[in-house]
Amino acid sequence: MSIKQNLQDIKVSLPEHVTLVAVSKTKPINDLMEAYKAGQRVFGENKIQEMVQKHDVMPKDVEWHMIGHVQRNKVKYMASFVRLIHGVDNLKLLQEVNKQARKHDRSINCLLQIKIASEDSKFGMSPEDAAALLQSENLRELKNIKVIGLMGMATFTEDMSQIKNEFSYLKETFDKLQQFSSFNCQLSTLSMGMSGDYQLAIDCGSTMVRVGSSIFGARNYN
Repeated sequence: MSIKQNLQDIKVSLPEHVTLVAVSKTKPINDLMEAYKAGQRVFGENKIQEMVQKHDVMPKDVEWHMIGHVQRNKVKYMASFVRLIHGVDNLKLLQEVNKQARKHDRSINCLLQIKIASEDSKFGMSPEDAAALLQSENLRELKNIKVIGLMGMATFTEDMSQIKNEFSYLKETFDKLQQFSSFNCQLSTLSMGMSGDYQLAIDCGSTMVRVGSSIFGARNYN
């Protein structure tokens, strides 16, 4: 199956309100361009350096999403162009994104990452910490970021009922936190679901899915 065909098959199955992020990490520019020519404009990378290199050669109407864990000292490399940062899990990172965005006279959209998986290896805030952050004076001081939603990664398991519980928990958290809105915080995006479980995630309320291998095929890790 071609990348174009894979994309078409997935898009047909997505409701209109759901955004498809094509997860292109480790994939060559040729693959991304094939997806681009098939109409895909939103791409997700998990390493800032790789995203910067691809941004430099890809068409300028591509929307770049940073979906991996972000180190504060690397934010400056993507601050001029990144459209959405999925994995923000602390105030210090938000402050750094704000600082770098201000240098480019722009605002950067962010999602708060909530820990919903049982594995220790997954990053994320607790719903309580997120609620405290959204109500804090510290957040209101940040004029160059906008918190537009939440993101979560389910446990890596075959047990669909566990994954469903985790997605439902994230949707509940999202609904509760929507009350905390301000000029730089309006929660409208819920990013959850990947190649193996995005249909379930959509059933549970996801508005953004991150799909890689179902579009580009299995990943090559060198």
